[in-house]
Amino acid sequence: METETGSTPSHEVDSNVVESSSRVREKVDPAWKHFSLGADEKGRNTFTCLYCRQTYKGRGINRMKRHLARIKGDIGLCKKVSHDVRYQMVEYLKEFELKKKAEKQRQEEMFSVPSTNSDIQEDEDVQEVFSSGLPKKSVLGKRKGRGPVDNYFAPRTTLGAQPGLKSVFQSKENVRQADMAIARWMYDNCISFNAVNSVYYQRMIDATAAVGPGYKGPSYHAVRVPLLRDQKKEVQLLVDSQRRHWAEVGCTLMADGWTDTRRRSLINFLVYCPRIMVFVKSVDASDIVKSTQNLFKLFDEVVTWVGPKNIVHMVTDNASNYVSAGKLLCEKYKTISWSPCAAHCLNLVLQDMGNMPYVDNLQKRASKVTVFIYNHMALVAWLRNRPGWTDIVRPGATRFATTFLSFGSIHCISMTCKP
Repeated sequence: METETGSTPSHEVDSNVVESSSRVREKVDPAWKHFSLGADEKGRNTFTCLYCRQTYKGRGINRMKRHLARIKGDIGLCKKVSHDVRYQMVEYLKEFELKKKAEKQRQEEMFSVPSTNSDIQEDEDVQEVFSSGLPKKSVLGKRKGRGPVDNYFAPRTTLGAQPGLKSVFQSKENVRQADMAIARWMYDNCISFNAVNSVYYQRMIDATAAVGPGYKGPSYHAVRVPLLRDQKKEVQLLVDSQRRHWAEVGCTLMADGWTDTRRRSLINFLVYCPRIMVFVKSVDASDIVKSTQNLFKLFDEVVTWVGPKNIVHMVTDNASNYVSAGKLLCEKYKTISWSPCAAHCLNLVLQDMGNMPYVDNLQKRASKVTVFIYNHMALVAWLRNRPGWTDIVRPGATRFATTFLSFGSIHCISMTCKP
């Protein structure tokens, strides 16, 4: 993977003001969606292009824009960028250059005050006062009174200026309308309220605000095909960046088997290390779980992808075919240990306890009590007003845990209803 280094071009940063504004812009710049931010072995930032997969040591997002815009200079040209993205980057760079020129012109106007005869006479008078020991700020303060005032004071619309009363009410109304638009969209599409707790929620709003008025959201096709493909590339780069942590501290490979509503046997593979847990892939193993050898080949394939030297432990279900496949894997890789899933073992224990005659008879009696209570609405309404009420039927993490949760609920209700 190619990495380029070099000195910062003089035309990228013009002044301290432009530097500070550039740092703020980088956090919400639309160009970030075309790159993946990483770090090299020395902790310095690196940028990976999602189109050509080239990695560069970054010194600013504008340099990466020139990479996508295919502008020759201090960075290589992207040969796989689409025409619309290239055109967008060119427009961003043109807008940035115009802002730099405007900022430079504003600073020149700020420090170049037109002089008149009275100003010259005044300068001579003030120069005499200078010799008496007054600070030089008096000169600027005196001349500022005769010069154009707008050159020295920021307008009310700039960031940090004190807003007027009218603009305060307008800002509050605009914020309220924006909040209502977001809330209305969530209500209309039945989006969970927990979605606002996502780490990407505020990032989405910041990115939209950075584009400005007139922004049109992505279409159905864009979200479904190209954007999903780009997001998959970013996630893949994130997973690949974790490999060095697996090599440093080791990791645990977990195979979580489950059955979906279509009765398919699926296995989710996850890699756990102290830094982060990463989802690797999901496999439809409906025809694989029946054979120990096929399961072993599947596990071996995932172990090879993660790296046998990086894995120190593997966890699977406690079914007999999984146990046999785990033992075969340990025989091939002497550095990997295998153990069954503790949650699956507890679930099997609860299953065996439920098959005991005494517990089975108790389950039938509890089922009759539950049906009687829920068939009488007046009784249910009365129980719900009692302190400490909980629903009798509470789905647990597993099918067999639900039975014992119901036992506990019935016991609590019987204790509260005693005189």
